[in-house]
Amino acid sequence: MDHDVYDVYNGMAATQLHDAAWQKSRRSNSQGSCVEFARLPDGAVAVRNSRFPDGPALVYTRAEIEAMLLGVKDGEFDHLIAS
Repeated sequence: MDHDVYDVYNGMAATQLHDAAWQKSRRSNSQGSCVEFARLPDGAVAVRNSRFPDGPALVYTRAEIEAMLLGVKDGEFDHLIAS
């Protein structure tokens, strides 16, 4: 990811990501409590909290998102939602 494009250290205002097409899971609850993702022109992926769409967004490389998604699919994070 080209950090010069977004000048990102630990996050940025989601409103700075012009033309981002945000997407959330179909499994999002009725209160809108979900994480939203947007693929950016350089292939990076931005992540924001759907409850605060104008709030901060974190920007990750495609490789970082791929590693996270593969871990989710493998069940590595199931303990985070276990009761």
